[in-house]
Parts: sequence; structure tokens; C-alpha cells
Amino acid sequence: MNNSINPKEIMAKNIKKHLDKLGKTQTDLAKDLNIPETTVSNWMKANTYPRVDKIQLMADYLGVYRSDLTEDKPDNVKSFSGDFVRVPILGEIACGEPLLVSENFAGYRYESAESLPSGETYYLEAKGDSMEPTIPNGSLVLLRAQSEVENGEIAAVLVNGDTEATLKRVKKQDGVVILMPDNPTYEPIIVSPINPARIIGKAIRYTINL
Repeated sequence: MNNSINPKEIMAKNIKKHLDKLGKTQTDLAKDLNIPETTVSNWMKANTYPRVDKIQLMADYLGVYRSDLTEDKPDNVKSFSGDFVRVPILGEIACGEPLLVSENFAGYRYESAESLPSGETYYLEAKGDSMEPTIPNGSLVLLRAQSEVENGEIAAVLVNGDTEATLKRVKKQDGVVILMPDNPTYEPIIVSPINPARIIGKAIRYTINL
């Protein structure tokens, strides 16, 4: 907490910030919580400081923690709901030459439910450097299970008769699908009837342990 700022000013700033996020005004707040508008106005002008019970009432109304009103938090800090999901880690995927995906279950990562896309998600460990600098070797890549991606998106793709997998950027050009590495030292893979491929997931993001 920044002690150089008056607690009344912190409260006023936070009430306004969270009202703005909800598209509400101080008049809405006063009316909905049955608090005199002059009282709310004094809070918003940093003239007075609300009682603890009123702070909790406002926190419940705004859908935030009480500390989100009383503390001077950086704007880039996000409060999560506390709901976490186990996302399975399912082995390895190549960033280089196609690699047989290990069927061994490698554990879970716990992610905030709010940070995950809809649908089935899983992690695969990237091996190789063909997608560098976009995806570093050894990183865990979060994928959403899906059979199609948009042109230019990165996907997990099964090749060689669905026996091997690789992570590549999918380019669609004149009806031809090309699996492109981001590292220019690697050759692209052209998908054809004699060299088929099947998309099994879209890369969402990666994480790497230091």
C-alpha cells in the first residue's frame, strides 16, 4: 500500500474505478444500497471515509473484495475468483522434426478457470527449436482441442498416419495447407494426399519454468 496517499483518496479512487467498470454512477450506488447520495458524494470527494459495514456492502455490490476498495493496488493486478481447474499434461510435441507423442500422463497444472478458454484444454511439452522465438524449447504449450484453426494460427498437428505430432503455424494458400516453422532454418511441411495431416488442437499460450 502506498502510504503517501490519504486513505480517503484511495477509497474515492477505487469506488469510482469499480463503478466505471460496471457502467454505474454514484447515484446508482446510493439508490441501490439505500444510502443518502450526499454520503456517497462525500466518499467520492474524499471528504469522509465509510464505516466498515458500508465498505463491505459496497464490495458485495461491486463484486470485489473489501481490500479492492481500501488498498491502493496497481491497475494491472487482477483478482481471481479462486476457482481452479486441473489441466492435464500429456507428454511431448515436436518443434522440429515430427515426434511421437508420449501417451504417458505427466501430471497436472492448476489454472484459474477465468484464464482458460472454453472447451477441452491440455498441455504438451514443446521439444525442439523450430518454433523459436515464438515458442521456446522446453516450454509447456496450452492447447484447446479442435480440428480446425484460422490461417496463420499455431496448431498441434498429427502427421505420418496420425503416429507423430508436431507444432507448426498453419498457412492456407490457394487450397494448399502448409505447416510453417517460425524458425527459418527449418523447412515447411506441405500437406497433400500422400502426406496427410490432422489438426488436433490450437496453441493458446505457453509457460516455462525458470
